[in-house]
Amino acid sequence: MEQAKILIQEIGEAGLLRLVQGFCPPDVIGNDAAVCAVRDGYSLVVTADMLVDGVHFSDRTTSAYDVGWRSIAANLSDIAAMAATPIGVTISLGLPPTTPVAWVKGLYRGAADCLQVGGFAVPIVGGDVCSAPVRTVSISAFGEVKPESELRRATACVGDAIVMTGMHGLSRLGLALLLEPEREAWRSVEFNDQQRAIAAHQRPRPRLDLVPHLQKWQEIYGDGHTIAGMDSSDGLADAIEQICRASGVGAILWRDRLLDLMAMNLSESRALEWALYGGEDFELVLCLPALLAHELVQLAGNGAAIIGEVTRSPDIAVLDRDHTNRILLDRRQGFQHFSVQ
Repeated sequence: MEQAKILIQEIGEAGLLRLVQGFCPPDVIGNDAAVCAVRDGYSLVVTADMLVDGVHFSDRTTSAYDVGWRSIAANLSDIAAMAATPIGVTISLGLPPTTPVAWVKGLYRGAADCLQVGGFAVPIVGGDVCSAPVRTVSISAFGEVKPESELRRATACVGDAIVMTGMHGLSRLGLALLLEPEREAWRSVEFNDQQRAIAAHQRPRPRLDLVPHLQKWQEIYGDGHTIAGMDSSDGLADAIEQICRASGVGAILWRDRLLDLMAMNLSESRALEWALYGGEDFELVLCLPALLAHELVQLAGNGAAIIGEVTRSPDIAVLDRDHTNRILLDRRQGFQHFSVQ
């Protein structure tokens, strides 16, 4: 039988387990649980994320390879947001029996390739499979970090600069291009920009490249001024709001620093909305002293910017440079699970 047409119900659970175990180091799997060594003086960092067909991905916008890549990227982004070094992941799948085996192989290939990003070569150390009415992917990721190096949301200080490590709204543009490729509004977007946006949506790159620098700064400056941060998977506005709420502070954001998408011929209103509320950019949002902020922007590269500063007032406002045209953030504009749409 042609391999691409083989279904999971034809190979059964045992056959499926043999398939996915081929992506795991043989000395790690084979027992009731994986054992990941953590060195003395380090903390274990654990995160988990779930992706459901029809909610987080669909055949219209993401191949099996892209689903695997994105599911891993979402978790490694959380590890990077803690300034932790990744040490392993587990992948659990809920699948209809009529799922093609080729789809599972594609997912694992995408996951395995994403795990090489940043040069960490993170292993898949286990997981689970079960029958389910809807394709569901559940990832757990593990990392290690020295307690004095870890990042938290609750340590932003008044006067800190706010940095985003890459362009926001790009993934949202990619999704729009995939869902409505013929829409008139996208005709003015250059082909190279379209491909860049689609890649940002299908294969985001978690910012593990910045982890060594964040760890170093935390160790050097942590006693006097700890860096605050989180990832922006649920949107830039959501990240800033959560950091400010946890830290008991507010923020002002500079409107002109949020309008990168205008360079791709999008309207100002759409560029601002997608930058703030688009989500799934998997960048980092960090609050830190201005001197470090400028160095971080240089290290992070294209799209990184200082976008505002932390304030004593609890409001989070977007301002023009002359402090006019003031609008308050409303994180409810972003996607919310269980909300009435």
